[in-house]
Amino acid sequence: MHFSELKWAQLATLSDKVFVVPLASLEQHGPHLPLATDTWIVSEVARRLEAQASDEVVLFPTQWLGHSPHHRRFGCVSLGMRPYMDLIAGLCRSLVEAGAQKILLLNGHGGNDVPARAALREVKDTYADRPEIYVAFASYWNLAAKDFQTIRESPKGGMGHACEMETSVMLALRPEQVDMSKAVQDGIRTESPWLESDMLAGTAHYLVNDFDELSKSGVIGMPESATAEKGERFLAAAAAAALAFVRDFQTWRYQQKR
Repeated sequence: MHFSELKWAQLATLSDKVFVVPLASLEQHGPHLPLATDTWIVSEVARRLEAQASDEVVLFPTQWLGHSPHHRRFGCVSLGMRPYMDLIAGLCRSLVEAGAQKILLLNGHGGNDVPARAALREVKDTYADRPEIYVAFASYWNLAAKDFQTIRESPKGGMGHACEMETSVMLALRPEQVDMSKAVQDGIRTESPWLESDMLAGTAHYLVNDFDELSKSGVIGMPESATAEKGERFLAAAAAAALAFVRDFQTWRYQQKR
């Protein structure tokens, strides 16, 4: 079911559902993909999730405004760290007040990770005496990482931003918005094992960079490896992984047992 389509009297009956809030961004995705790429991808993953579990999920409208200051020299619309934390915390408080006990922030943009996690600490403090409240944050590519590894054809470093995966999904989802003639491989090239980067691997350290320090084009990875067929497989895997997480998340009661 969709939160925006509910009547207010229905809210009191939904405490057993998982409220799913897709988080996204409006930012550059290289010379070949549109600014709304993250928003369109996570919205489609969430749509498929709700379609398979409409009696279990309350789907919230996608929050397209994200935390993207690292893209500012290429182009983005972004909230700062503190305002984005306040946005996430405010959303969660509103949903709890509307009756939600299980909230999943289904993330579609890597830059949202740090402020969203910090906001969840504040939400936890707010509801310290409400052990029935669970708020989870999960990026769809991490939920589906195992399956994504079997679908990809690029080596480590091929999936980062406007990459094989995102370009493939956009070819499957909105091919008219993709200009493959402008798709370029990009990202830092180094012999250092500490600077190897891939969305499914991460790094052992944390360092803040702006995107123009990492890429000339705004791309990190190998978009030239993209195909629409792989895009459909990535989408299906992401939706299936999100569904599996939601169904397990529904059963969590460990906080109440302490």
